[in-house]
Amino acid sequence: MGLLDQLAGQVLGGMGSGSGGGGQADLLKIVMSLIQNQEGGLGGLLGKFNQAGLGQQAASWVSTGANMPISGDQLQSALGGDAIGQIASKLGMSSGDASGALANLLPGLIDQLTPQGQVTEGDALSQGLTALAGKLFA
Repeated sequence: MGLLDQLAGQVLGGMGSGSGGGGQADLLKIVMSLIQNQEGGLGGLLGKFNQAGLGQQAASWVSTGANMPISGDQLQSALGGDAIGQIASKLGMSSGDASGALANLLPGLIDQLTPQGQVTEGDALSQGLTALAGKLFA
């Protein structure tokens, strides 16, 4: 489970020192909910990155190659300040900290949800999220 541990470590590293394991779990749950509840599912979320000029980065997360990084500012540009503000509010942190933590987590999480280099939707996406949550929160 090395990569799953690495994902969890990225979240902890991206969050302020005042955040504990509860903050990590909350962020992961929010990101998983964001993917699942996004109009168009994972494809719809990736479409937002394409529209923001970040298609190359998003495509790298789905592909079987290395994941390209994204900054918190780029993520905020793609998802919108309101969405980031709502996430930050739920986590009790600043928008900058929330977007940075999301930027650290999202590429690896999407990579885990697309192991064959293909975007899954519907039941397959729900099953992937459930399986991933089970591994991360076990």
